[in-house]
Amino acid sequence: MSEEESPDRVSALEEEGDIAADYLEELLDIADLGGDLEIDVEHDRASVDVVADSQDVPDLKRLVGKEGEILEALQDLTRLAVSQKTGEHSRLMLDIVGYREERKQELRAIAEEAITKAKTNGEPVRLEPMNPFERKVCHDVAAREGVYSGSQGQAPNRAVVIYPTEVGPESEDE
Repeated sequence: MSEEESPDRVSALEEEGDIAADYLEELLDIADLGGDLEIDVEHDRASVDVVADSQDVPDLKRLVGKEGEILEALQDLTRLAVSQKTGEHSRLMLDIVGYREERKQELRAIAEEAITKAKTNGEPVRLEPMNPFERKVCHDVAAREGVYSGSQGQAPNRAVVIYPTEVGPESEDE
């Protein structure tokens, strides 16, 4: 059994989820917003999803913001709240009314299209700048498809580059 799967690790991640849920519950109450919280542990990180009945979705979507900017900020604040209580760095993932799941589907399609283009043209394809979550989704698709991908640039202009082969250039700026 790896450290990632150990009962102690799972218990610690569940505790992160509980702390995050308490923090977010308070935030939703202060903002007078509806929504339920679903806590899970996946891919060696805690995750909290804010879900809602259809009547509460429009209000909660305001917490996502343009291109997920508010969601990212709320995730950072939630991670800080968790870290403050646990004394450990948190990699918690926050989703609100399925925004991240929908975005994953979009990103998978973008990455698959770039892979096809790179293989067809034999040239690297640079995607638009993305946040770390979005880049990881694209890197995962590239790995699954057996091609090399790397990230270039500095945030907020850091972007994924898809190469037509399994090995990328030696000068890659990871």
